[in-house]
Amino acid sequence: MLESAGGPERTGRGPLRSDAPAPPVTSGLLTVGVEEEFLLVDRRTRRPVGRGPQVLESAATLLGDRAQHEFYTAQVETCTLPTSRLPELREDLAWLRTVMGRAADGEGCRLIASGTPALAPQDPLEVTAGERYRRMAVRFAGAVGRYDGVVCGCHIHVGVSGRGQALALANHMQPWLPVLQGLAANSPFARGRDTGYAAGRAAEHARWPTVGPAPVLDESGYERVATALVRGGTLLDRRMIYWYARPSEHVPTLEIRVADVNADLDTVILLSALVRGLAASFLSDVEEGLRPVPLLDGALLEAHRLAARYGLEGEGLDPATGCLLPARILAERLLARAAPALAAAGDLGFVEQHLRRLHTRGGGAARQRAVHARHGRCRDIVDSLADATTGV
Repeated sequence: MLESAGGPERTGRGPLRSDAPAPPVTSGLLTVGVEEEFLLVDRRTRRPVGRGPQVLESAATLLGDRAQHEFYTAQVETCTLPTSRLPELREDLAWLRTVMGRAADGEGCRLIASGTPALAPQDPLEVTAGERYRRMAVRFAGAVGRYDGVVCGCHIHVGVSGRGQALALANHMQPWLPVLQGLAANSPFARGRDTGYAAGRAAEHARWPTVGPAPVLDESGYERVATALVRGGTLLDRRMIYWYARPSEHVPTLEIRVADVNADLDTVILLSALVRGLAASFLSDVEEGLRPVPLLDGALLEAHRLAARYGLEGEGLDPATGCLLPARILAERLLARAAPALAAAGDLGFVEQHLRRLHTRGGGAARQRAVHARHGRCRDIVDSLADATTGV
């Protein structure tokens, strides 16, 4: 049995994907919650290993249904409680990682926060048992492939009044999502080599249908498109709508799905603050019925491609103007857009400090490459990620 990581008593109530309504907001701030997907790697080989069912069984004593299966048995997922305070979010994330890390240790493996595994699995990975996953594996066999392209993301939920508001905010936030993708880039290695991408997860994940920018939709348009995708066989069900921004089908939230999972917990909090800050900054535009900024044809896809390719280290694209700019300048523009809402929430100082830290130290992709440059071995990347993931 696992021991508690300390702090206030925790329960398994209310994961983000439950059907229960979000708690009332008493502070006037939007609530935020996070789902993190993790890899499990063998302690000896450092390669992905399918011990997820055993790890989840061990962790369930403390986490209940806040610990979840993922598509492959070499993955696990955790879900925070929604909160309006970032310190509470950080405490919850740290506790979830600690408990899951201890459960992994008990099964001879380690918990890794990286968008892709640096080393390929020794054997093809197994799909998690269950009727839905089995049907997905059969229907979308081309997306699964022999390699078993396992990827891990960080999904950030912001509380909204309903689906209409979620879609309207998603429409306004679209131009900024490539910037968030670049800030979160943490998957430069796969199959034992550098892919040339800061966020190689983006290319792997894109093998699945609907992965990418969301179409600009209102509530009736969403209903038509979602229904057509399922009826036409493009998707198995609505849970397979993998747009970078989507309304949750289960709780009143807008879900931003563009980020790699990151070992550095402060980076996760930074992304959460920026997502909530952007959403809050666009609320008045939505309430006034203002249209989102029009984007140039093809520019949004190119902006995401550049963000995945370079992360924070190269040029990015402003999809509204078509201008190429250093990714760091685009990050500063995002900060300026969200700054009033960040200040109102008391988050501005942290965000400014951590953005400076990222510019100085580099993001997750740069840190993985720095470890590889020092040692020349991908197993050292895995060890470094494991230490950072649970050393919270």
